Amino acid sequence: MSFDLDAKVALVTGAGSGIGAAIAERFALAQARVTVTDRDERAGQDTVTRIRAAGGTAEFLRLDVTSEADCLGAAEHLPHLDILVNNAGVGHVGTMLTTSGADMDRLYAVNVRGVFNVSKAFLPGMVSRRAGVIINLASIGGVVGIRDRLAYCATKFAVVGITKSMALDHARDGIRVNCICPGRVETPFVQARLKEYPDPAAAYREMAATQALGRMGKPEEIAAAALYLACDEAAFVTGTAFMIDGGWSAGK
Repeated sequence: MSFDLDAKVALVTGAGSGIGAAIAERFALAQARVTVTDRDERAGQDTVTRIRAAGGTAEFLRLDVTSEADCLGAAEHLPHLDILVNNAGVGHVGTMLTTSGADMDRLYAVNVRGVFNVSKAFLPGMVSRRAGVIINLASIGGVVGIRDRLAYCATKFAVVGITKSMALDHARDGIRVNCICPGRVETPFVQARLKEYPDPAAAYREMAATQALGRMGKPEEIAAAALYLACDEAAFVTGTAFMIDGGWSAGK
């Protein structure tokens, strides 16, 4: 299997760091023309620089997924899009009692409405061409409950639901829609969270132990799955919630 994207046009949201950056870089390595989007222009440009230094093709487009106008503008900028990766997302630590309405609204705006806004902007073009791939980044927290992650789980369960509904609605339009549900991955968000603990090393071990493999995932491992889902080799795959969780969900 070649897993070659062969000059297909891809857009990755939240690609300034972490999983989004790894996906953008992996797609470019597979010969895709990648549009890196992020609210953080400096971080996004850094991803573009790495891609170009490795011989890939990439551009940066500033995009706030919570803004309908931004998303429609991005679709006008890229009237032909083959692959959309809705990766942008935010997290929050809290139970029902410690999560405020503002916390819930913030996560919903990015994690759910963001997927809606970007997909709605690009989907008409895909439907008109009767071809396209959409990959949403959900979470293991969109399949099983996680303690102290009320708002995060609520929004990621929504992403899984959006994925399955879109897959059914647009399968006959030639569009495949899947989501990836990672376990804990060593991203900047997780690294920042670890620093909040009195003993970051102990906190890392505790988080890593959640996975049966005894470690956290790497962004590059999630990117490899995204590449498969984006390729023609996955032509018979749609509506899936692809768990890459180191065995976290095996005992659930």
